[in-house]
Amino acid sequence: MKPTEKVPHLELDLINDTQWSMAKQNPEKYTLILFYRGYHCPVCKKQLESLKDKLTDFVDRGVNVIAISMDTEERAKKTGDEWDIESIPVGYNLTKEQAQEWGLYLSEGISEKEPELFSEPGLFLIKKDGTLYGSTVQTMPFARPQLDDLLKAIDFIEDKGYPARGGA
Repeated sequence: MKPTEKVPHLELDLINDTQWSMAKQNPEKYTLILFYRGYHCPVCKKQLESLKDKLTDFVDRGVNVIAISMDTEERAKKTGDEWDIESIPVGYNLTKEQAQEWGLYLSEGISEKEPELFSEPGLFLIKKDGTLYGSTVQTMPFARPQLDDLLKAIDFIEDKGYPARGGA
C-alpha cells in the first residue's frame, strides 16, 4: 500500500460491544489506526496508555483514533479492563488476511503468554478521503514512533500543506 492510495476495507468489533468500520469514518482531517501486538505486550501497554494521555491532542487536531489487535474478544476486553486506556476505541479479532492486507508483519508466539499468531505494530495516518497519508510498520515491538513527534508532524503537515510522500 502506497501513500495516496485507498486503504483496505476494515470492519471490526470493539471492546465496548459496538462495531468500527473504516468506511464509516468521517474525521475532520485524519484517522489514526494503531495496530498493536496484543494483551501480552508490555511495550503496547505503555504505548496505548501514552496514546490515552494524548487522545485529546489528537482529537483537537481532527484525528479519529483506534487501536487494533489480533487478540480474541476475551484478551482484548482484558486489555481494556486492566490497562489505563478507557477512552480509546479498541478493536479485536483482526484476521491474518486483514493484517497481511495492511502490510503488517506476523509473529508466532514463543511463550505461553503470547497467542499462537499476532501482528507486529503498525501505525497508519489516513486522510479524510480514505487514502493513506503515511505509515510505519515494524517487525519487532521496540523503537516505536513517539506520539509527540506524530502530533508535531500533523501540525507541520497542516500548517505547510505538506503532501504525502513515498508514493513514487
